[in-house]
Amino acid sequence: MEVIGKVKLIGDVQTFGPSGFRKRELVVTTDEQYPQMIMIEFLQDKADLLNNYKVGQDVKVSINLRGREWINPQGEAKYFNSITGWRIESLSQAAPNTQNLPPVDQFQQATSFSQEDQDDDLPF
Repeated sequence: MEVIGKVKLIGDVQTFGPSGFRKRELVVTTDEQYPQMIMIEFLQDKADLLNNYKVGQDVKVSINLRGREWINPQGEAKYFNSITGWRIESLSQAAPNTQNLPPVDQFQQATSFSQEDQDDDLPF
């Protein structure tokens, strides 16, 4: 499954217990009639995937939906859902690289030409 939207928040890496379990949260705001703010968890080594992203960026996040049951001390079953991210892609178009192009004022305007000036080597 995928969530597409704009990054609203990127949380800090959280580390838990002696095992060193790591988690980082990302909130994405969807672009639809009723925008949703979806919190997605990135776990363990996947937390590092968020290092190259920033608030305001358009992204596509690949997710897994997870659910679990918990029995409380009174014996009642409670159910919890989580959304876990495993890949994130930027949807922003990269700006064209214009560093190696000469300035516009160095181009020369084309002179008019006639059909006779062109070689007619087309096969049809």
